[in-house]
Amino acid sequence: MTNPQAPSAPRRVSVVLFEGFELLDVFGPVELLGTVPDLVSVELVGPDAGPVPSSQGTEVVATASYASAADPDVVLVPGGAGTRPLAVDDAFLAWLAAWAGRARVVTSVCTGSALLAAAGLLDGYRATSNKRAFRWVEGHGTSVEWVAQARWVEDRDRWTSSGVAAGMDMTAALMARLLGDGVAELATTAAELDVHRDPSWDPFARVHGLVD
Repeated sequence: MTNPQAPSAPRRVSVVLFEGFELLDVFGPVELLGTVPDLVSVELVGPDAGPVPSSQGTEVVATASYASAADPDVVLVPGGAGTRPLAVDDAFLAWLAAWAGRARVVTSVCTGSALLAAAGLLDGYRATSNKRAFRWVEGHGTSVEWVAQARWVEDRDRWTSSGVAAGMDMTAALMARLLGDGVAELATTAAELDVHRDPSWDPFARVHGLVD
């Protein structure tokens, strides 16, 4: 399938792993991105190169350490139980601010937006997060406009999604923006994903008492 919007060189998506990350936050997006390896390369960045345990206990191998990670193009920060200690980890937040701040696009899934906010990367932006953890997340950052009812929020070069599975909908929309509608359609069809295309679709905000 030809795509006039596709870049001449593959876009590189760098996924930040940490102890206690949520598996689907990572591998939902990676499943879609992996359908077009000629257009997108994915690298997994961890505290050190090697296995990183997820919230579910499954270990995933990081291909680069935080210290050795190349300058990023697109960054994806997942959520998970491990975001709680990292949101107050000054060394991690300083690294994330310096490294991800150089990226062309910065994205998060679920409570990954709390880490972006705590690192100052969402100040002056609109953003959203997991609705069950929303009250905790919105306590981070100094000038973030937190959007309670949203499947995902796109604000210039920042993309943030609601919880877990919402990351796939955001990724499909991001692929359409960066690579063209045809590429996004190819990816979601290959995954047999009935994708939500309306970023304001969010029944979970009401479930968790964030809206009337």
